[in-house]
Amino acid sequence: MDFEFTGPVIEWRGPAPYFFVRIPEDDSEDIKFAAKGVEYWGQVPVVVRIDGTEFTTALFPKDGAYLLPLKDAVRRAARIELDEELVVTLRVGRGS
Repeated sequence: MDFEFTGPVIEWRGPAPYFFVRIPEDDSEDIKFAAKGVEYWGQVPVVVRIDGTEFTTALFPKDGAYLLPLKDAVRRAARIELDEELVVTLRVGRGS
């Protein structure tokens, strides 16, 4: 099942800054339902498409929703900036 949503790019500071897209709560609930049986340690493996670029990652649960990690290579190639609203398509699972 594919999901499409729009979410803001946020920064999580740590030893190095990490960038995520915050997934809306309603979409997070639907993803959580679709991920039954494939999640591990609360994370959900996904195949993501942003701006024509496809990559794999795992969603992180945070405060009742999910965060989608943005790989630096994807973020830089697509010139994605902090606070930008992104249109994201994702498919739950590891891909084919």
